[in-house]
Amino acid sequence: MSDQVSVTVVDGDESTTISVERGATLRDALLERGFSVYGSVSKHANCGGRGLCATCGVAVDPEPEPTHWHDAAAARFGYPRLSCQLTVEEPMTVGLLEKRIWGQVLPKRADE
Repeated sequence: MSDQVSVTVVDGDESTTISVERGATLRDALLERGFSVYGSVSKHANCGGRGLCATCGVAVDPEPEPTHWHDAAAARFGYPRLSCQLTVEEPMTVGLLEKRIWGQVLPKRADE
């Protein structure tokens, strides 16, 4: 089994495939490669990946089983998953979400 996993990152209209070490935290892997999982303020003031501030949400496909209370609620109600609580074990596609001031995700427009 390879120690590297392919992760496709979708940021708006751009798509980039990166190689991530199996077992890495998704948030850390994205930040190390210059992808932002935060909004304008939360990139400076966040919980540092402890699953407390709920500002590092991303769309993930396929969705892994939740292992954290917030991710269990997110999976159940269709909210973004916390990248700090996701471990990269299998290939996945990650959608970076456009956020407002804190971690609030912008609503989808009717034409989307």
